Amino acid sequence: MTMMTSSATSRHWTSLFSMSPERRSVLIAIGVFLGLLAVVDFISSGPLSYFDISFLSSGGATSAIAAIGQTIVILSGGFDLSAGAVISLVNVVLAQGMDPAAAQTSVLYWTCVGIGVGMLTGAFNGVFIAFFRLQPIVVTLSTMFIIQGLTLLVMDKPGGFVAPDLGTFYLGDAIPGWLPMPLVVIGVVLLAWLWLKNTRFGTAIYAVGSDPDAAAAIGVRVKITKFLVYVIAGGCYGLAGVFISAQTGSADPLVGNPLLLSMFAAVVVGGTRLGGGRGGPLGTVFGAYILMMVVNILLVLNVSAYYSTIAEGTILILAVLAGSISYSSTFARQLRGAQAQFSAWRQGLLPSQLDRTDRRMKMPSLAAGKPAVAASFLSRNSETIRYALPAYLCLIAVIVVTQFWLGRAILNPTYWNSLAVLSTFLAILALGQGTVILTGGLDLSVPWTIGISGILLAGIVNGSDAALIYALPAVLLIACVIGLINGIGIVVLGISPIVMTLAMNGILQGFALVYSQGTPAGFASPMLRWFMTGKLWTVTPVVPFMVLFVVAAVLLLGRTAFGRRVYGIGNGLRAAQLSGIAVGRTLILVYVLSGLCAGLVGVLLTGFSGQASLGMGDDYLLPSIAVVVVGGALITGGRGHYLGMLGGVLLLTALQMFLAGTTLPYATRAILFGLVVLGAVMALREKRA
Repeated sequence: MTMMTSSATSRHWTSLFSMSPERRSVLIAIGVFLGLLAVVDFISSGPLSYFDISFLSSGGATSAIAAIGQTIVILSGGFDLSAGAVISLVNVVLAQGMDPAAAQTSVLYWTCVGIGVGMLTGAFNGVFIAFFRLQPIVVTLSTMFIIQGLTLLVMDKPGGFVAPDLGTFYLGDAIPGWLPMPLVVIGVVLLAWLWLKNTRFGTAIYAVGSDPDAAAAIGVRVKITKFLVYVIAGGCYGLAGVFISAQTGSADPLVGNPLLLSMFAAVVVGGTRLGGGRGGPLGTVFGAYILMMVVNILLVLNVSAYYSTIAEGTILILAVLAGSISYSSTFARQLRGAQAQFSAWRQGLLPSQLDRTDRRMKMPSLAAGKPAVAASFLSRNSETIRYALPAYLCLIAVIVVTQFWLGRAILNPTYWNSLAVLSTFLAILALGQGTVILTGGLDLSVPWTIGISGILLAGIVNGSDAALIYALPAVLLIACVIGLINGIGIVVLGISPIVMTLAMNGILQGFALVYSQGTPAGFASPMLRWFMTGKLWTVTPVVPFMVLFVVAAVLLLGRTAFGRRVYGIGNGLRAAQLSGIAVGRTLILVYVLSGLCAGLVGVLLTGFSGQASLGMGDDYLLPSIAVVVVGGALITGGRGHYLGMLGGVLLLTALQMFLAGTTLPYATRAILFGLVVLGAVMALREKRA
């Protein structure tokens, strides 16, 4: 009998591992979900009731519906960072549009409005990604900031009114006492996907995600497919915005922001592989509920809600690692492919798309038989000047407009001093983020590296100059460690830079909340305050420091072996490896440099404002990318110069100062930065054959 049981168990595990990776991942997600449900039942005061099930179903529905849209995008080989912002926009549109005096509200009408708003934003993404062939990460990041600005224009603070009829419908019962409506909504979306999957368009999604070139060769309309994918995903985000509006009964312009990390975690936990072609929304739904129950279990165990983003970020990293291992024959194979995966990201792709894409290697060549001739300065730097010059020309134009519009600029020393001081933060970030971009990466952990550095410094120093002596190096060391962890995750573990740095940003947010308990304490020391706001004759002390920093940055990227290795990796990973460049070590150092720069900005911002605050780095993510791109750098790596980035810094800072002197709302800055990045990427991108 024992032998029969052992044999049956063996067959069970054999059949499990012989399944396709996608089906196995879904079954594992379902198993984990049921296990967590049992844990919830065990730690609850009584057995799970229908009310508990209904509460759980509504709690994870918003994330599950939005994550379905994200899954469809990822299946096509894309990535969408604008999802949370779309949810916020739909939320405020509904709250502003509904009439509080109306006796009844049409649920169908407002549902269609929400879905329509989402589909329009998806179409905006789709146009630039499918038809202009821009990188999904850059487009959706820019769209995220544009939508956030529009959301703040509609409603700049929480409030508004969402009709109770919407909550009654979406949070009620489809069958009283038996079936909660949230599960019906999710079921309808999954059935719609099941129908779509079995159409030619559904097949095209998987084909494009697996190999867009092969898909095009067999007649798949790749551009139309990608465009429609983002439209459909936008519709899912719109429905999620309707659902969260029904839950809250009011609006919050930031309500969708925390959902972005959990969305990606749900997709990966559910078994969809980043890169496209494998997976599906069913596992994603269970992944969303797994994350929701993990957070609920922590709350029941009296663990602070501040740990939720730490849990989500950690789960995302672990799930990516588990998924990568399941798709590889051995872990060693995964490690050997890590650097190659980074090269795929350099082209705006994701790891699984690398093998089907020819990597360009821009190697300098000499005409055979012709001796090398010393080129003039202009000839040697013609490309750098061509791409960097527009930023400086636009800077001059902004300064002239500021002079005539506001009557202060060209002849005012205070204006130039303010411009230099306010440019300091972006100039430092331009070195870190710019170096990452030159290698083809992107660092999304910048906001909370800035935040936690400022919070730690203020808490340790607490107004003491003596404490600054040891607090400053300690904080900068922590920032370097953050960059080191990012680099190890990307290079050694083979995690996509986007996923690794996004997860790290969430983890750092959680640590900052835990450390500060939601209210950062302490304030900057007098010496640091003087350094950022005092006067040395007529100049703020940070200005000469900034001059030295610019000189050091130019020398680092242009005159050192490290700088040459950075450009070598950006111009072609395989060529860099063949030429003897220590690619892995260099990439790790690149992320350490980015962490150090972000940490230094956190320190200086604390000195500038006198204290640290939660979210103090949120406003610097897109600008840190914008100044690099506007300065002439190629977003996929290999091209750019720090002096060009500095031109982008001065341009965007001068533009900010001009807008601050007008009556335009603050939200217009986010919209403007998003449009500037899109315009710069389009104008300065490499032409494809």
